[in-house]
Amino acid sequence: MKVLVIGAGNMGLTYAEGMMDSPLLGKQKLRIYDTDPKKTTSLKKTNQFNVYEKLTDCLPDSDIVFIAVKPYHAEALFNEMKPLLNKQQIFVSLMAGVTIQYIQKELQQNKVIRTMPNLPAQVGKGVTSYTEAAEVSRVELLSVRNLLDTTGESVHVNSEKFIDASTGISGSGPAYVFYFMNSMLEAAKKMGFSDYDSKVLVSNTFEGAVELFNQSNLSPQSWMNRVASKGGTTRAALDSMEDNNVKQLIEDAAYAAFHRAVELGEQNK
Repeated sequence: MKVLVIGAGNMGLTYAEGMMDSPLLGKQKLRIYDTDPKKTTSLKKTNQFNVYEKLTDCLPDSDIVFIAVKPYHAEALFNEMKPLLNKQQIFVSLMAGVTIQYIQKELQQNKVIRTMPNLPAQVGKGVTSYTEAAEVSRVELLSVRNLLDTTGESVHVNSEKFIDASTGISGSGPAYVFYFMNSMLEAAKKMGFSDYDSKVLVSNTFEGAVELFNQSNLSPQSWMNRVASKGGTTRAALDSMEDNNVKQLIEDAAYAAFHRAVELGEQNK
C-alpha cells in the first residue's frame, strides 16, 4: 500500500512519523510531499521517507492520501491535484473546518474521510475523531483507522457534526490544559518556587491526576471529593473556582471552538 502525506507541517509530519512503521506499508516507505525546499531537503537527510517536491511524481499511484495543509491552501491544492487522481484513491483530511462535501466537489472524488487530530499525537498520545463518506467501504475505513491509531487513539463518529464538536474538546483541548498549567506555573513562581521546581510540581501533578483517572472508574467529581475535605485547603481552592464560575467559563470556551469550527465548515461547503 502506498500512503502519501501532503504537507510536512506540524500535524502532517506528526502523522507521517507515526505511520512510517505501520505494517500496512509493508516494505514501502511512507511518501511525503511539501512545496517548501527547506523542509524537503531536511526530510531527505533523515532517509525515513520517500520525499517529493512534485505531485506528479507521487500522487497518481498513491492509494491513501492524507491532506495536511492549512484550510486556506485547500482550493489551490485541489486544483493542482484534480487532474492526477483516480477513483480508487482514498482521501483523508486533517484540515479543520473543511467538509467532506467540499472535498468531494473540489476533487471530483467520492472516497473521503474527515478527521480531527490533536497535538499530543506528536508523542503517541493523540486522539483523532473521524467520519467517512458513504462511498468508503468498511475495509477501507479499517485500513485508515489502523494508520490513525499509530499516533494514539481514534474515535469513530457518525457525522461531521461530531467532528466539529470534537474540535472544541480534543482538537483545541490541549491548549486549555496548557492555559491551566501556565496559570499554576505562574502561581508557583509567585509563591517563590524556581522555574524548574514549578515545572516539576505542575507537570507531575497533571500527569498523576490523569493516571489516577485513567486507572479507575471514578468520575472527576468523585476524585475532587476524595482530595477535598470540609474546611480544608483544596475545598478553599474549589470554592474559589465555583465562586468565579470557572466551570462555566471552560464550557463556554469549548463551545466557542465548536462554533468556530462550524463557521469554518459553512465557508468550505
